[in-house]
Amino acid sequence: MEELLRQTEGTGVDVYTHSEMLPAHYYPAFKKYEHFVGNYGNAWWQQATEFAAFNGPILMTTNCIVPPKSSYLDRIYTTGNTGFPDVRHIPEGPEGQPKDFSEIIAHAKCCNPPTELESGEIVGGFAHHTVTGIADQVVDAVKAGAIKRFFVMAGCDGRMKSRNYYTEFARELPRGTVILTAGCAKYKYNKLDLGEIGGIPRVLDAGQCNDSYSLAVIALKLKEILGLEDINELPISYNIAWYEQKAVIVLLALLYLGVKNIHLGPTLPAFLSPNVANILVEKFGIAGITNVEDDMKLFLGA
Repeated sequence: MEELLRQTEGTGVDVYTHSEMLPAHYYPAFKKYEHFVGNYGNAWWQQATEFAAFNGPILMTTNCIVPPKSSYLDRIYTTGNTGFPDVRHIPEGPEGQPKDFSEIIAHAKCCNPPTELESGEIVGGFAHHTVTGIADQVVDAVKAGAIKRFFVMAGCDGRMKSRNYYTEFARELPRGTVILTAGCAKYKYNKLDLGEIGGIPRVLDAGQCNDSYSLAVIALKLKEILGLEDINELPISYNIAWYEQKAVIVLLALLYLGVKNIHLGPTLPAFLSPNVANILVEKFGIAGITNVEDDMKLFLGA
């Protein structure tokens, strides 16, 4: 990302992010690039329609590429470990030199501006360094009862309508709750107007899937500050949306930390054997989801 920003600086080409590249806007070092103008669109699964409307060239850097439509096949590039048949690939630079983005930059100069999809602002950048920096403020809000419970709603987004459950769940959470998130699951609720609690946004976005690490660090730090013996004594509930292997790895990390009573949806992973599923249920209290109304009562003890 930084090399692309360097090479596009002063060229008249604006740079946008899409999907899980949104957290790039949270990095202070990138603030100096005035042509790094915003995030275009939503989660990975909407790329077919959003890339068509973008009008400019697209650089895919992750495994979330879907078969490109003819409407933008001539505008899509890949780099790194990402690739797709008949899609141009930008290779590594020779002998440790930077990648050469001149082809995609020249392409961008010949394209029309993006078709506007929406406008607004999203607050983010709440990885563990940021949150631990305001730990006293968070702990005071917990002790005062202003924050009654945190909900970890990290994970994946997808096109299944059943995933709209997470939008409704976030919308129905009572005022004294805060969502901790990472990964593209955030797109189900990061544009809702959920407000703040004493200056603390009610959606704390740590970043990409890999930044789920930050959510674990935050939980462990709260456990330390509050003087608790068991991580499960924290006022934290886990309602995680999974889609593929990265989310499963996050689940395994939580289990290693001893976290129990995690809820996974929209369905439990089908590849779990009956024996493994039984162990997860009996030893760790793993469960699925049902509907927003009943699950809300379950999580909040109503």
